[in-house]
Amino acid sequence: MPAQLLFATSNPHKIEEVAAILAPRGMEVIGLDALDDAPPEPIEDGATFADNARLKAVHYARVAGWLCLADDSGLEVDALGGAPGVLSARYAGIGATRAEQTAANNARLLREMKDIPPGKRAARFVCAMCLADEQGRILAESRGAFDGFIAIQPRGTSGFGYDPLLYLPELGRTVAELSAEEKNARSHRGEAARHMAALIDGLQLA
Repeated sequence: MPAQLLFATSNPHKIEEVAAILAPRGMEVIGLDALDDAPPEPIEDGATFADNARLKAVHYARVAGWLCLADDSGLEVDALGGAPGVLSARYAGIGATRAEQTAANNARLLREMKDIPPGKRAARFVCAMCLADEQGRILAESRGAFDGFIAIQPRGTSGFGYDPLLYLPELGRTVAELSAEEKNARSHRGEAARHMAALIDGLQLA
């Protein structure tokens, strides 16, 4: 029987992406929505993506009593000292819906980058992952990044969040102009999950 792994998210796209990488290792990945009772959410007050991934993995592992994988991700912009960073999802601090929040976040980022020249607009999506056992002991951590530059204006309609603003010069497109397959092959979450899969191999959990 495959080992069951709780992935601390209810986002089906995240679960599908990670499951595709871990399933060949004998891991059955389920999300929070598969639990009979939804555990309370922890307060994500870490200073880094890795901090937040750790606190989520430990929290959900202990509450649910499952081997648990958690991730935290966002955008880092060099010209802004790494901002929005862990505040990526609530950077503008306004918006009643996710769509409104995303529009406000992107608008704020473009305002703050308007005087930054093309060669100084380097940025990346970052994903940190943490694996904890049923007692909340940290077993492994990994990181993935998706590098590019902040575009002058949004382009593309695929993806979500800041995808229309991260331009990939080697492709001449933003992340929001990639197909799902192209994005998954390059994504920060996919890279972090592949690193985690190699660590899991060494732990012999499955």
